[in-house]
Amino acid sequence: MTLDGTNTWVVGSGEAVMVIDPGPQDEGHLRAVAETGQVTHILLTHGHPDHAEGARRLHELTRAPVRALDPAHRLGGEGLVAGEVTTVGDVEVHVVATPGHTSDCLSFFVPSEGALLTGDTVLGRGTTVVAYPDGNLGAYLESLTMLRDLAQHQQATHLLPGHGPVLDDPIGVLDAYLEHRRVRLDQIRAVWAGGRRTAEEIVDIVYADVPATVRFAALASTLAQVAYLEGR
Repeated sequence: MTLDGTNTWVVGSGEAVMVIDPGPQDEGHLRAVAETGQVTHILLTHGHPDHAEGARRLHELTRAPVRALDPAHRLGGEGLVAGEVTTVGDVEVHVVATPGHTSDCLSFFVPSEGALLTGDTVLGRGTTVVAYPDGNLGAYLESLTMLRDLAQHQQATHLLPGHGPVLDDPIGVLDAYLEHRRVRLDQIRAVWAGGRRTAEEIVDIVYADVPATVRFAALASTLAQVAYLEGR
C-alpha cells in the first residue's frame, strides 16, 4: 500500500527547514529528519498513520509545531487553511485543499521549485484509494481537476507524491488519473446495469486482478464510486 514507504519532504532555505509528512513512528528516520536543519514547522498532508504517526515524536525532537487541517492532528500550532502561504527562509509553501482520498487531504505548492507535493492524492506509481466513507469520489475528481489547472497555470514541473518516485509530467499524470477514474466508473456502470449491485460483486468483476492482500482497498474505492453514482 505504501510502495517503497512514505516520502518525507524537507523544504528549506539556509539552515531553516520545514518538514512535510514525517511518516510512521520510526526513531531512526525521525532523528535523521530532525538533523536536516532547524525545523520550523511540521506540516501534514492528512492524518493517516503512515504520514502522521511520527509527528508527535518529531515535535518532541525539534519543538516545531505540527500543523494540519484536522484539529485532531495539530500539536503546538495553528491549523492549515486553503490559500495560506507558509514560509521558511525565502521559500514559500502554498496550502491547497485537495479532499477526496480523505476529507482532510492537503497538497502543497512550492513555486520556486515548480513542485506540487500531493500526499496521497497522487502517487508515484499506481492510483489512489478513495477511502470511503471519509473519502469522497466527487470531491476527489474536483481536486484532481483543480490540481491540473494549478499545474498548468503555475507551470508546475514536478509532482512530489506521498509514496513512490517524483513525477516530471504533472499535467500528463493528472490527465491520466482523471481518465482512469472515468474508465472505472464506466466499468462499474456496466456491471451495475447487468444486475450486480453489491460492492463485493462489483469488485469480483471490475477488480478481478487485484491481489487478496489489497482487496479491502478495492472495496473502499468501489463503495466510494457506488455512492458517487447514486448521488451521495
